[in-house]
Amino acid sequence: MANAQSPEIRSDIPHSARIWNYWMGGKDNYEVDRTVGEACLEIDPDISTMAVQSRQFLIRAVRYLANEAGIRQFLDIGTGLPTMQNTHEVAQGAAPESRIVYVDNDPLVLAHARALLINTSDEGVTSYINSDFHDPEQIVSDARNVLNFTQPITVMFMGVLGHANSHEDMLRIVRTVMEAVPSGSHLVLWDGSVDSQAYVTLCEEYAKTGGAPYYPRTQDQIRAAFDGFELIDPGFVPIVEWRPESSQLGERPQIAAYGGVARKP
Repeated sequence: MANAQSPEIRSDIPHSARIWNYWMGGKDNYEVDRTVGEACLEIDPDISTMAVQSRQFLIRAVRYLANEAGIRQFLDIGTGLPTMQNTHEVAQGAAPESRIVYVDNDPLVLAHARALLINTSDEGVTSYINSDFHDPEQIVSDARNVLNFTQPITVMFMGVLGHANSHEDMLRIVRTVMEAVPSGSHLVLWDGSVDSQAYVTLCEEYAKTGGAPYYPRTQDQIRAAFDGFELIDPGFVPIVEWRPESSQLGERPQIAAYGGVARKP
């Protein structure tokens, strides 16, 4: 379900979702995104590794929630462009009856959602909402049309909360959505941090391109989003260290990206 009027797709202004798609090896981007993406790689060569590792974290977290925590509803806010192993594919692969709602406000994302975000199972539901995460009340209202808010829901903010205008605004967004979901729901969240000066510089330079600014936070600021919730082992950690699979053990890339999975009491 999408709003009747979507903003036009701008191919002359870079967009973080399309640049992220480029870093992950996707083809859903424009020349301006590739140009900015390459410039960003010169500033911070680790950013493409962060992009790939963030998807691996999503896969592991969703698989855990579907297989071990028994979650059957997922609200993926700021989903970005469909690439590989999207939330609905992982969740419905583990539990075919899973219901997934994606949220984004980029017209290119929504155009691809219509074509690609289809059920991987007959039992499940895959839908999307055209909305800005700065309006979490609207997201909750729209999501109620698809998800059952009397049953646990996993809320996901995967590398998007840097678009919040301030740390206080970031916490407001997370808490507004989490207050609406019942006990037993989960929060999955990660973001890049100021630990990497190259990443900070990258974000500063990106803002000069006309794209929506992205504000890196400290580890403590990112972790504060989990206050009041029960962090699942191993807790708040670098995303490469959150329950790596056996094939991912050994020497892991060092990237300044942190997150976790937490349960609402």
